[in-house]
Amino acid sequence: MNVQAKPKPVPVISSWAKPFWEAARDGKLLYQRCKDCNTNVFYPRIACSNCFSDNLEWVESSGKGTVYTYTVVESNPPSAFIQDLPFVIAIVKLEEEGVQMLSNIVDCDPYEVKCDMPVEVVFEKLNDEITLPKFKPAKI
Repeated sequence: MNVQAKPKPVPVISSWAKPFWEAARDGKLLYQRCKDCNTNVFYPRIACSNCFSDNLEWVESSGKGTVYTYTVVESNPPSAFIQDLPFVIAIVKLEEEGVQMLSNIVDCDPYEVKCDMPVEVVFEKLNDEITLPKFKPAKI
């Protein structure tokens, strides 16, 4: 495919999500936990999604989980992603209760991805500011 790709979009980092992105840059995957009701929270927020408390702490994830659901993108992505075809977009259910992430499954044949497949986090550095957590099949 000989299509000129546009630059890929990068996340906009809010002040409350900054610790998540700083940790990703250092190769660590973080989520939040509410100190008042002990609920795990992800995506980064300013208040607990269960009790609305702002008493949140950052906790390091094991980085291990399973594919909850996924799709293989084979055509018609935004032009910035055309060179990546085919690619997998998945919801990964982390080992930590209640924590699910939308990400990519990488380092494998997209057509071999399955629901409940064990995965582990890997990090893709985009630039000096942004490192994306993605997932690859776990070594069992």
